[in-house]
Amino acid sequence: MGSQEVLGQAARLASSGLLLQVLFRLITFVLNAFILRFLSKEIVGIVNVRLTLLYSTTIFLAREAFRRACLSGGVQRDWSQTLNLLWLTVPLGVFWSLFLGWVWLRLLEVPDPKVISHYGTGVVLFGLSAVVELLGEPFWVLAQAHMFVKLKVIAESLSVILKSVLIAFLVLWLPHWGLYIFSLAQLFYTAVLVLCYVIYFKKLLDSPESIKQETLPVSRMTDMLPSIPRSGAFVNWTEAKLTWSFFKQSFLKQILTEGERYVMTFLNVLNFGDQGVYDIVNNLGSLVARLIFQPVEESFYVFFAKVLEREKDATLQKQEDVAVAAVVLESLLKLALLSGLTITIFGFAYSQLALDIYGGAMLSSGSGPVLLRTYCLYVLLLAINGVTECFTFAAMSKEQVDRYNFTMLALSSSFLLLSYLLTRWCGSLGFILANCFNMGIRITQSLYFIHRYFRNSPYRPLAGLHLPPVLLGAFALSGGITGVSEVFLCCEQGWPAKLAHVAVGAFCLGVTLGTVFLTETKLIHFLRTQLGVSRLADKMT
Repeated sequence: MGSQEVLGQAARLASSGLLLQVLFRLITFVLNAFILRFLSKEIVGIVNVRLTLLYSTTIFLAREAFRRACLSGGVQRDWSQTLNLLWLTVPLGVFWSLFLGWVWLRLLEVPDPKVISHYGTGVVLFGLSAVVELLGEPFWVLAQAHMFVKLKVIAESLSVILKSVLIAFLVLWLPHWGLYIFSLAQLFYTAVLVLCYVIYFKKLLDSPESIKQETLPVSRMTDMLPSIPRSGAFVNWTEAKLTWSFFKQSFLKQILTEGERYVMTFLNVLNFGDQGVYDIVNNLGSLVARLIFQPVEESFYVFFAKVLEREKDATLQKQEDVAVAAVVLESLLKLALLSGLTITIFGFAYSQLALDIYGGAMLSSGSGPVLLRTYCLYVLLLAINGVTECFTFAAMSKEQVDRYNFTMLALSSSFLLLSYLLTRWCGSLGFILANCFNMGIRITQSLYFIHRYFRNSPYRPLAGLHLPPVLLGAFALSGGITGVSEVFLCCEQGWPAKLAHVAVGAFCLGVTLGTVFLTETKLIHFLRTQLGVSRLADKMT
């Protein structure tokens, strides 16, 4: 498969799924805004910080390394060995869920049963839901490797929507159930998610006339189960060693990703109510990152991993592939920078209004607006880091991955220490500042790798981080105008003034986007080309 064809599939995977994900996320956004009006800050803190951390830690430690290792390389391999390796995530998940469940029940502070009931049951069911989700891991990796465009988005979005609907129903009709509501909803979510993948592959493999079936390495559902390959080796040892390298890195990356929750959970720097407010702001601030940046990062990681060979630098690979990879990386960096700047500039003036609409006075009257404004800056760094690490992890050799683990270890230690110190100084805002610091260090590491990777080639993809002065002026002017608009029109002047504030922002956003269209012609051409490729691929399928 040529690099252009892989690029078309990656663009198709990112763009065609994006619209569906936006639609489903908006539905979930409305449902969550409704649910928040019936919950206390304390129960939000327990569910979204304490229990969700148990679930996400189990999932991350059990599968992240396997995903990265098994998605590297082409589809032409002994897939029975790869599937065997992926099934090891299940016993690993059982181990982590039991160990972490014991920690959550025996070593951490247990909330007052009069305020938060059924905590023990919540720990058990959240751990069980992580194990259930791991049962679908072989299906997920096979779907990603073969670029099944809409399956992932539809499965995840449908599961989230049904989970939110179930929570809304139970909160209204059975509020005395407490944590039972969220625990059962979480288990229901993972069960639906796995069933979506199983049903899809079952129907695909049972359809003899399916064109896609001919390209799959399995012909029936039993082929997805663990088996002894003809070669005699149970797993591909190259993938297994790469998995171990990524596992060491994943452990450290998890601390960086969920570091603030670990500090809140293990060091008790915030009470459960403050934890709830911080988590709501964190989820709202990262909404765009999950909608746009995450699908792009996941899709183009697959592209870079397929096009580039890990053990060779840019001068030793096919120059056609390197040229395409450089163009794609430059365009993605430019897109991430522009998206992040837009969120940062306009998010500063509209954070309080967004929180007031989303959660009412519980969010907009306290520390929420300051947290969300600062988080908008973090989103800018998050966008750039997603693209740079997407390329870096796909192009690194095993030895480079191992060396990078030491850097991640230092970052993890510094992040935990900085989070603790900053939260003692400025409360929950310290978590976001610590995240910004560490994200800046990670970006610097990735930029250094990219510079070295392309230094002996004629390609300079880091030019994507340069913006023309006219565009920078448009961003600065928009930030000033919307800031003044917030002072005079928002957010205690009534809805006519709020709508006028929104109109000012819409006008400034239109001017800024128009300036982007006129100055960033190379990026616009790339987007038009790749969206055209994805539409053509949709028609062909």
